[in-house]
Amino acid sequence: MTTFLPARSDWVGATRRDLLAGVTVAIVALPLALGFGVASGLGAASGLITAVVAGALAAVFGGSSLQVSGPTGAMTVVLVPIVARHGVDGVLTVGLLAGVLLVVLAVARAGRYMRYVPVPVVEGFTIGIAAVIALQQVPAALGVSTPDEEHVVLAAVAAFTDFVAAPRWEAVALAGGVALVMLVGARWRPGVPFSLPAVVVATLVTQWAALPVATIGALPTALPAPSLGFLDLGALWSLLPSAVAVAALAALESLLSAAVADGMSVNQRHDPDRELFGQGLANLVAPLFGGVPATAAIARTAVNVRSGATSRLAALTHAVVLLLIVLVAAPWVAGVPLAVLAGVLLATAVRMVEVGSVRALARAGRPDFAVLALTAVATLALDLVTAVIVGLVLAGVFALRAVSRTARLQEVPLEPGDHREEERALLAQHIVAYRLDGPLLFAAAHRFLLELTEIAPVAVVILRMSRLSAVDATGAQVLRDAVRRLEHRGITVLVSGVRDEHRRALDALDLPVFDHTPDAIDHARTLLRERDLLP
Repeated sequence: MTTFLPARSDWVGATRRDLLAGVTVAIVALPLALGFGVASGLGAASGLITAVVAGALAAVFGGSSLQVSGPTGAMTVVLVPIVARHGVDGVLTVGLLAGVLLVVLAVARAGRYMRYVPVPVVEGFTIGIAAVIALQQVPAALGVSTPDEEHVVLAAVAAFTDFVAAPRWEAVALAGGVALVMLVGARWRPGVPFSLPAVVVATLVTQWAALPVATIGALPTALPAPSLGFLDLGALWSLLPSAVAVAALAALESLLSAAVADGMSVNQRHDPDRELFGQGLANLVAPLFGGVPATAAIARTAVNVRSGATSRLAALTHAVVLLLIVLVAAPWVAGVPLAVLAGVLLATAVRMVEVGSVRALARAGRPDFAVLALTAVATLALDLVTAVIVGLVLAGVFALRAVSRTARLQEVPLEPGDHREEERALLAQHIVAYRLDGPLLFAAAHRFLLELTEIAPVAVVILRMSRLSAVDATGAQVLRDAVRRLEHRGITVLVSGVRDEHRRALDALDLPVFDHTPDAIDHARTLLRERDLLP
């Protein structure tokens, strides 16, 4: 466990630039924390508390020096149905359980497996999340109450129907204006955080013109005292599936964000297991203060890196600045219209989609684009964790198909040494050698069976396996069936060059195994002499 604890080396290299980067990230994070808190169903205060508590703990205990954590759009997508089914206390309990699960994953050293998630799955997952976030903002952007529909598509349609019946153009103008400023500003000056100025101006215009739109409402002027009053021990078992989904998403998004941060920096490399521990600790503590489950935020992490951050001090500064806002500026923040926050999240959803990456995957081939598209659709139609599983399964099928095509059964010349032409021709009449190249897995095994059993009548078949890269139970079973068919035809099968890692899988063949092919050929010649097929 000591490997997960903070060390003096974590703060080596901290500079004044980290303080400035932290302030910049806090400016970007404030409207997002408020917006995601509202979108989750727990309120703006919960989003702000999460950004402070989880952001500070993940900065100190996490495995990345550049990562910024807090409430995110992906987590919001998971939390909305949990709030509908189990209420606020259920969400806080789910966050607590998810924290425990993340710590268990860290102790089990599960962070390394993130590298096996293919890029098309990640991109499709991100596109699906962006679509869900945008649809969730439709009611607030149109100025109507959130419909009583659990699925985001149906809720968006119902909200539009309500808007058509009684249009509220003030909310539309505020949401559209803020989103437009953010999107245009990002293209004009990518390094400038336009979200906060847009929110401030839109709020001032709303108050000056006395527009009839809903606002955030009262916020706490201090962090609430930690409490476990929400915990219902009798409901833990029923909430466990939701906690597994939240923990899986937190692990996936956090490790993905850490990998992105590594790619944007020069000398930074994250510790995936420590990152899981930091996120677990953050999710254990945040619910005690009323915060929603948290994860690392790719957008805020990217802002942190681009702002010149080099150490954990930047992410910690971001949390401290947000805490000062809670202590000092809560009365002013309470007047921010919900439609304005909806505009911020709409622009965020649009910017989440990397058009260049999608085009590159589309050019890479149909399998990659199919994985991306199906993962995105599954995210929108089902849920995030199921979508990732669907994407991984489909990507695995395509990968296995590609790998199985590399498996070959190729006839090769015998290696009997120097022989006269007459003797070589006589050997070739009775002995044939085949080399197995690539993997003998279930996807390629049956094709291999057909090829092997179509061998012309000979007396001995030598299977050279030094280039066999992998074999599974199905491949071994099919190979055993092929050997039995050959033996039924009176053909003796010998094996040479079996690797040590494949011996266990091939033990069931019960065949003579030789270290080298010439040894197998000598044994085959002895058998042929016993049958009077060779002089």
